[in-house]
Amino acid sequence: MAFKDLFSFLFQGSAGEERVAQYVIREHDRGRPLAEIMEDRYVLNRLESPQKRARLLDRPEIVQAVGSDTAESAKAAVTAPAES
Repeated sequence: MAFKDLFSFLFQGSAGEERVAQYVIREHDRGRPLAEIMEDRYVLNRLESPQKRARLLDRPEIVQAVGSDTAESAKAAVTAPAES
């Protein structure tokens, strides 16, 4: 068993989360900014809570596709309290 398999359960999500991850990567590859993608209705409707969207940004394939700095910035924006 490979080392990465030992902790794979940490990154297992629903099939819906997997589809959203594929969408985010595809849209980012098309040149869209991650912050804009995370505000798409597609993402917001499928990952309704900020915690779910933040967890999405922890997925290794997302971090690899967008870069760790970009993912961390987007995660901070997702979990920041909304301004009134």
